[in-house]
Amino acid sequence: MKQETKETPLERRVRTGHIQRRDIQRRLAELAFGRANDCVRLVLEEGPDVDALDLSLLSEVKRNDKGTVEIRLIDRLQALEALSGMVGNEEGEMKAFLQALRGGEDG
Repeated sequence: MKQETKETPLERRVRTGHIQRRDIQRRLAELAFGRANDCVRLVLEEGPDVDALDLSLLSEVKRNDKGTVEIRLIDRLQALEALSGMVGNEEGEMKAFLQALRGGEDG
């Protein structure tokens, strides 16, 4: 017997072509310029309301046996690069800006 999997609203939007370029641009901008406050609250507060926190920037959480907590956030530079590629910049100002952020390395 084949088990049916329920399609999520996001999967439905992708399948039907309802995710548009502007949706992707908006999400990339949120990731590139979002605040990490809630990610920090997650590890610092005792029993935070996880459902009320915006953890979209959170990539990984580690806690060792001594209680040390490490959080890893998404790579904002990658989000900026993807966003700049979608927006386009004829004069190359965004490319120069991103290269400066990387410390002058060619990427």
